[in-house]
Amino acid sequence: MSSSEPLHVVVIGAGIIGAATAVELLRDGHRVTLVEPGDPGGEQAASYGNGCWLSTASVVPMSAPGIWRKVPGWLADPLGPLTIRWRHLPRMLPWLVRFLRAGATEERVMATGRALRQLIADCPERHRVLAEEAGVGALIRRQGLLYVFPSRAAFAAEALAWRVRRANGVTWTELDTDELRQFEPVLDRRYTFGVFVDSGGHCLDPGAYVAALVAHAVAQGASLRRTRATGFRIDGGRLRAVRTEAGDIPADRAVIAAGAFSRALAAAVGDHVPLETERGYHAVIAAPEVAPRHPVMPSDGKMSITHMASGLRLAGQVELAGLAAAPDWRRAGILRDFALRLFPGLPRTLPEDRVKVWMGHRPSIADGLPCIGPARATADVVHAFGHGHVGLAAGATTGRLVADLIGGRPPTIDPAPYAPGRFRGGRAHRAPS
Repeated sequence: MSSSEPLHVVVIGAGIIGAATAVELLRDGHRVTLVEPGDPGGEQAASYGNGCWLSTASVVPMSAPGIWRKVPGWLADPLGPLTIRWRHLPRMLPWLVRFLRAGATEERVMATGRALRQLIADCPERHRVLAEEAGVGALIRRQGLLYVFPSRAAFAAEALAWRVRRANGVTWTELDTDELRQFEPVLDRRYTFGVFVDSGGHCLDPGAYVAALVAHAVAQGASLRRTRATGFRIDGGRLRAVRTEAGDIPADRAVIAAGAFSRALAAAVGDHVPLETERGYHAVIAAPEVAPRHPVMPSDGKMSITHMASGLRLAGQVELAGLAAAPDWRRAGILRDFALRLFPGLPRTLPEDRVKVWMGHRPSIADGLPCIGPARATADVVHAFGHGHVGLAAGATTGRLVADLIGGRPPTIDPAPYAPGRFRGGRAHRAPS
């Protein structure tokens, strides 16, 4: 079958990656079936609970030189901004070793930054186009992102991160104390220095956005199957069907976009990807008495704070504890309490019914980059998962890239850094002709 002919593509997962991929495949004339056991954009999805940011500056991986010194603290402090549950450590040790190696030198961090930049450089504009096509253009805002610091020295302490951003074309405006006061008057006065990234944007309701993209795909002819994918039927190196709990779905191609639940599906087509779940939390304060004019990230809080449709969302935390462990809701409480210190205009105590908390699973690959490209067992299956902290921002570009790979088009960006072959010491398969 020629790659220029319409194909039936089964997209496994209807989060932001799967939804954007479905829209782009339909744009190219393919027939699409989305497989998703939950409600698209529902509370079970990482896409629902993320920090809302469409950040062009999110090119800095978590792993950095010397970070290995922090591992004992991650194990000792269950309420730190990044923690590892002891019980999960033996299982995730190989992932942790890869993670530490990935950021062992500044050169490696810079290389990861370049690869991330490809995925997010124009993300606000790409999402604006998708959202308008889906009839929800008002959900995408481009009004910049603000990073705040207690002092200029605190900013200087993050020099590597800002070098990586500068090297990848990110520009910003620095704000002194008086300028910051005028820019965001509701901030606590302990913050005396700010950095404003004008190119950034945000989404007012990520769950509603994803749901709208899926509804748009269905309106354009896609089929939505409410079931769970379990594997693949492959014959002679070619995909014949996607196996699901509701039976086989015949397919010419398939895309694995199941986020943190993708590892077993990837293994079923020959790729053992070092994928972990970074459990992230958020708290939303309904009807806040005060709110910032722009999305804000405090350097001493490491969280994104965004005034969205449902209230003030405080999103962050990294907890490495696997898919099955119960949430530690104290971590959401930390986010709420930090916001009360950040914005003095909020009441010191909030009724429980004004604060909604959430926990979800970021799909995180050890080297800080997603896995995008053809599988080992058959190039008819394409991986598209593992975006970590940039899933929402990178979703639009990833969808276009996957559609390019399936259609045999020149790719919109260089796919090499994300190839599954980097985990098996080989080269990724080319798309079949």
